[in-house]
Amino acid sequence: MNTLINTAAALPIHDDRWNGGPGPWFILFPIFWFIVIAGLITAARFGGMRRWRRFQAAEGSRAGESKLAERFAVGEIDEQEYEARRAVLRRGQQS
Repeated sequence: MNTLINTAAALPIHDDRWNGGPGPWFILFPIFWFIVIAGLITAARFGGMRRWRRFQAAEGSRAGESKLAERFAVGEIDEQEYEARRAVLRRGQQS
């Protein structure tokens, strides 16, 4: 028991490394990482949304071309009208 008390008495009560407390780094590090993570999420979200919109636009024009090809195959429209409408669909896909 005496050994335990003597050991506890020998421990420093105040450590010099923490004289002024943790300082501003205590708050700045979490804020920094919050900003970094939020920036990565934002970049991924908006980058992904642009790709998604391009994909939807391309998918829509492909569906339009498919429908147009069906109408041409059935004979609802002639070749000249088919080519003209397909050109319009492809022009819309490029922009």
